[in-house]
Amino acid sequence: MQIMVRENNVDQALRALKKKLQREGVYREMKLRGHYEKPSEKRARERAAAVRRSRKLERKRVERDSAR
Repeated sequence: MQIMVRENNVDQALRALKKKLQREGVYREMKLRGHYEKPSEKRARERAAAVRRSRKLERKRVERDSAR
């Protein structure tokens, strides 16, 4: 990953780097690898994330259909 520093503006370059890292999921990966996660905990976390995604999708679908 490469960020160009323009006109010695390091603050702007750092913001751009942080955005790229967040978009790539590096922070999430670091947090997950910070400690051991039991396989059962991983399954529960992934299952909860799937439920959240499906509920969000359903909410958007209902909102879109009610607007018609």
